[in-house]
Amino acid sequence: MLDRRDTASPPRVPGLGAGGRRSPRNLHPLAWWTWALALATAASRTTNPLLLLLVLAVLGYVVTARRTEAPWARGFTYYLWVALTVVAIRVVFRCVFATGITPHDHLLFSLPHIPTPAWYAGIQLGGPVSLEATLSAAFDGLRLACLICCIGAANTLANPKRALRVLPGALYELGVAVTVSLSVAPQLVQSVQRVARARRLRAGQRKGVRALRGIVVPVLEDALERSLSLAAAMDSRGYGRSGTASRRSRRLTGALMLLGMCGLCAGVYGLLDGTAPAALGLPAFLAGAVLCVAGLVLGGRRVRRTTYRPDRWRAAEWAVAGCGVTAAVLLFATVGYDATDLNPSLYPLTWPALPLVPVLALLLAGAAGIVSPPPGRTPERATDTATATDARRSSTGVSSGVSTDRTTSEVST
Repeated sequence: MLDRRDTASPPRVPGLGAGGRRSPRNLHPLAWWTWALALATAASRTTNPLLLLLVLAVLGYVVTARRTEAPWARGFTYYLWVALTVVAIRVVFRCVFATGITPHDHLLFSLPHIPTPAWYAGIQLGGPVSLEATLSAAFDGLRLACLICCIGAANTLANPKRALRVLPGALYELGVAVTVSLSVAPQLVQSVQRVARARRLRAGQRKGVRALRGIVVPVLEDALERSLSLAAAMDSRGYGRSGTASRRSRRLTGALMLLGMCGLCAGVYGLLDGTAPAALGLPAFLAGAVLCVAGLVLGGRRVRRTTYRPDRWRAAEWAVAGCGVTAAVLLFATVGYDATDLNPSLYPLTWPALPLVPVLALLLAGAAGIVSPPPGRTPERATDTATATDARRSSTGVSSGVSTDRTTSEVST
C-alpha cells in the first residue's frame, strides 16, 4: 500500500501544469472579441491581397490552435464558405454590370450587351470584361470576406453565453438579443451536422438537391424546438422585468443613451472629416461618451443580477487583446511604410508590394494563438480520458482506488 501524500512531489506553480506547461482554461470571451474586432479593423484598412490572405492565415491558425470541443467551435469552416461565396458574388456582379472600362484595360472576354433605358444611364448590363475590373472586385470581396471570417473566429473561440454575463445591466436585454442572434449560426451548423450524421446512419441514398428536403425540414423543426425552449427559459427567469426603476427613470435612461449615441456619431464624423468644425470632433465625442456612461449607470439599476464564478481578466487576456489592438493601431498609423502599399493601384497592373510593418503587425496578431492558454476540456472529454486511463491500468495489472474524501489515492500492486 502506498499513499501519494507520503511521496515527495515538487510544488506546483500556479497556472502551470505538468512539465512546466500552462494549465488549460477558457479565455475570457471579451478578449477574443476584442482581438477579432481589432483584426477586422486592420483588415478594413487594406485591399492588398497579400495582406488579406495573411489575415485569413492568421485567423485559421489561431482558430485551429485555440478552439474548444463545443458545438459553436465547429462552424469556422462554414464561415469560410460564406466568405468564398461573397467573393464570387462580388466578381459576378462586377462582370455583369460592366462599368468603368478604359481603353487601356486588358480584356478577358465579352458578355452579350443588354440595352438599358435613358433613365438607367450609367449602368451597363453585359459588355466587355477587363482584368483590372475583375481584380478590383475580387480584392474588395476579399476584404469583406476577411471581415466575415473575423466575426466567425470570434464566434468560434468565445462562448457567447459567457460574454452575456459581463455586460452592464443597462445592456442586458440588448445583450440577450445579440447573444441569441449570434448563436443562430453555430446552432444551425450543429443541427445540419446532426441531421447529416443521422442520414448516414440510416443509409440515405439521396444526395445533392434531392436530399435538400430531407435536411431542411428536420433543421427547421429543430430550430422551432430551440426557439420554444428558449422562450420558456427566458419567461421562467423573469426576462423583461422592469426591476425597481420608475417610468421616469427609464425615460431618462433612454434619453441619455440616445443623446450619447448621437454625440458619439457626431464626434467620430468630426474626427474623420478634416473640414468639419473643431467643436464637432473631440468635444462632441467626449460629451457623447459621458452621456452614454451616465445612461449605463442609471439603467443598470433596473436589473439585479448575480454571477456564479465570474470570469477573471488575467495576463493572458491582456496579451491576446493587446496583440489585436496593436495590429490595428499599426495599420492605422501608417508609420514606417507607404500608405499606398495598403491599397495598391491596378493602373498600371503590377504585382502588389508586401510592406514589412503591416506583415509584422499581422504576425503579432497571430501570436494570440501562442500567448493564450490551451482551451479547457469539456466534461465529456475528461470522462473519456479517465475511462481510457482506467482501462490502460487494468490492462497492465494496476488498479487504482479513490477514497471517499477524495484526498488520498492508494495504488495497490
